[in-house]
Amino acid sequence: MSHNVPNGLTVAVLMGGIGDEREVSLHSGSCVAEALRGEGVNVIAGDITPEDMGILDEAGVDVFFISLHGRFGEDGELQQILEDRGLCYTGSGPRASQMAFDKMASKTAFRSRGIRVPGAVELDPDTDPKDLEDDLDDWVGRIVVKPITQGSSVGVTITDDPHAAFEAAYDVLERFGDCMIEQFMPGREITVGVVDGKALPIIEIRSKSKFYDYHAKYIDDRTDYLFETVADPHVVRRIEEAALACFEALGCRHFGRVDFILSNDDIPYALEVNTIPGFTTHSLLPKAAAKAGMPMGRLCRHIVNAALAESRRTGSVPDTV
Repeated sequence: MSHNVPNGLTVAVLMGGIGDEREVSLHSGSCVAEALRGEGVNVIAGDITPEDMGILDEAGVDVFFISLHGRFGEDGELQQILEDRGLCYTGSGPRASQMAFDKMASKTAFRSRGIRVPGAVELDPDTDPKDLEDDLDDWVGRIVVKPITQGSSVGVTITDDPHAAFEAAYDVLERFGDCMIEQFMPGREITVGVVDGKALPIIEIRSKSKFYDYHAKYIDDRTDYLFETVADPHVVRRIEEAALACFEALGCRHFGRVDFILSNDDIPYALEVNTIPGFTTHSLLPKAAAKAGMPMGRLCRHIVNAALAESRRTGSVPDTV
């Protein structure tokens, strides 16, 4: 794909949204807007919410760059609105976004491609509490409790106490409306960025906190992001293939990031696909792209071009853009 953006291209960067990741989205969107302006692109930056979508009516916008995290922006809702309006936008479509946002649905799709995933159960209002408590008593090792449809480690608890896991699970269900309980997988936390069908260099995340939570992701400068810690080329290839298989299993496109636990016997266990990963100074996709020789401006431009190429293939934008 050519990295040259058309002359006079106008990109609207959509940011903000609703929910717990709003502030991160505003930061990400500002970074994307700045990077694209540095590439000579005309940029309109707008805070968008379900109650205020006026920016979608702006005349002359060629591509909408979605930089929202969490509900409304990453769950397929905004993507469906853009589809219905026939607008060109970056990232995965409505169905892929919705599946990626649902961690249980993602697990099912990953398993169908032979990708390993940690064992998990879903908690919903119809679950018998006694059955759940009995199940948790049988689990060995640490337990992860998290919402099914949240990102940035929002609402995550890790414990080795089944009773504490039970209490945390019902707290998550009450707070978020959904909950999954997952067996903790010991190993190394790694992530693989994907841009236009290619895997970026693997990053290992070493947090100084107990796990890579919201604070470690966006606030704590002591979190280490390390390249080339997976030395065996066969293991590297296995991880890259698993990342691309996860992406394809959900039908994702343009860009994203796949999170894994690399077990102690070097098997990648897929956790989730982030269809709109962060673009902040702490964010992993820009770090990996830079390592591959694609600085922030070029990365954003590449994603815009991927969206334009997709729209031309489907005939939703004219060839003269």
